[in-house]
Formats: sequence, C-alpha cells, structure tokens
Amino acid sequence: MKAAVYAKTASGKVLEIREVAQPVPKDNEVLLRVRAASINPLDWRLKSQRPGVDVAGEVVALGQSVTQFKTGDAVFGVCRGAFAEYACASQDKLAPKPECVSFEAAAAAPIAGLTALQGLRDKGHLHPGEKVLINGAAGGIGTFSVQIAKSFGADVTGVCSTNNVELVRSLGAGRVIDYTRNDFTQDNEHYDLLLDNVGNRTLSEMRRVLGPNGKCLMAGAPKDLWSVLTRLLKAFAWSPFLKQKFKFFIAKMKRDDLMTLSSLMGAGTVNPVIDRRYPLNEAAAGIAYVEGGHARAKVVITM
Repeated sequence: MKAAVYAKTASGKVLEIREVAQPVPKDNEVLLRVRAASINPLDWRLKSQRPGVDVAGEVVALGQSVTQFKTGDAVFGVCRGAFAEYACASQDKLAPKPECVSFEAAAAAPIAGLTALQGLRDKGHLHPGEKVLINGAAGGIGTFSVQIAKSFGADVTGVCSTNNVELVRSLGAGRVIDYTRNDFTQDNEHYDLLLDNVGNRTLSEMRRVLGPNGKCLMAGAPKDLWSVLTRLLKAFAWSPFLKQKFKFFIAKMKRDDLMTLSSLMGAGTVNPVIDRRYPLNEAAAGIAYVEGGHARAKVVITM
C-alpha cells in the first residue's frame, strides 16, 4: 500500500510516498481503508516516521475482541499513520460517521473538535449567556470552538483576519474582531472565558479583557520552546494570587466525546470547515501549506 513516510536525508527529514506493508489489526483494533485524513501541527512539528492522526474511513477487517464495529462501517477518529491507504485504529478511538457527513469533513473533526469541546465544556465550564472570546477563530480549533460555544448558548466573539470575518460570522459569532484593524486586548469588553488558539499575545495583554473571575485557556502555543516555557511558568506563578485563571490544556482522547462530535455533526450543529484538499501524493505540499501559517480551518488529505 502507499503511505507517507518521513525519510532522513542529509538536509533533514523529508516526506516521501512509499510502498509499505499493509498493517494487520491487533486485539481491540480494526483495519481501516482510509478515505481521508487531516493535518495537525504535530505532523510537521514532531515529524514522526508515519504522520497522520485524524482519520476517517471504512472498516475492512477486525482484530480480536472488537465488539463496537463490523466490516463495512464508516467511522472517524484517531490513529497512527493515517496518511496512508490503510491504517489500524483502536475501536476505543473511533466513532460512527454520520451518513450526512462526508469522509473529508469527518476526518477534519477529531483533534480540533475534541480540543474545542473539552476546552469550552470541561476546562472553561462555559454556561449559557456567558461571554467567550476566541482568538484564532478561523483556525482548525477556532472554527469548531465558535460553533460549539454557540451551541452552548454563549455570547461568542471571534478574532480573525479581514479575509475570514464573514466565515467566522457565518459560524455563529455574534461579534467579530478583525485583528488587522483592532487590537482585541485593547477592547472595552470583558469576557468570562478567553480561548487562545494562537499564542501570539502575552498573558498580561490577555488579562486586560478578562472579567474579575475570567478564565484564559491556552490551546495554541508559540513555535519556540522557550516562549512556551515562559508562558507556562508565568501562568503557574500567577495562579495563587489572581481570581482570574490561566491554563494550558491538551485534548484527551475520549470515545464519549467523539460520539458527542458525531451527534453534533449529524444534527448539523457543527459543520467542519475545510480550506484545502490534497491527494496523498501531495501530502508534503499540504503540510507545508499548514506549516506556513496560510491555512484557515482544516486541510485534508484524500485517498
């Protein structure tokens, strides 16, 4: 089968399309015929040998002890090595794909959707009527965050560039701030929750727009390790002295939450936004596009 593989060269790791052995499902795993996968920052930051985590496809074989699915089922979720014609995934990391949702849209959902859902619900404890500001509202996590926050009954403000204002508004943001024209940290509004998907502002700047008991959740981070550590240490140092809370978080793989995403997509409450699609043999170009910071929402690899 064909698969994207990072190969070591004299100039560094290069993504190549190679013929590799088709995987065999282990206990509790299914073999998927991959129909689509989507790109995440880990695919270009870590450059693990077999990239691709978000996946959508059809179950074609079952390992032992599999009870949740049968051959022919259309599913989405997370696995390793999704940029390939076939991939194995644990049944506990998959959910049924709604019939009304394409494989491409389903593949766009897992990591970004779980991050948005768990951040707003579990870490932010967002309630109806509360005011939430989403920095990076046109990105992968951001486009899910706007829709999920709206479904919770929150008053949503999104921050994005000029080209994405109408997109963010169409997703349900009641107010959109164009960061090329206005600095959201100088805004007169104060928010119950700030979800930062970008990591381009200091904690002091973000604190200005939080209410007295506001929370700032940081899902995005600067690209260099030193800046990440500095933000972590500062957030930790401030926490005992402020009613405002600053938290970094990473989504956890929970099948129940994948099922929630499946229900939200099936009901049309959440509609994944896809910026571009690349065939498998152009996966390197897709990753370069995302790494270059040009993408809005999600970029998908099709098989």
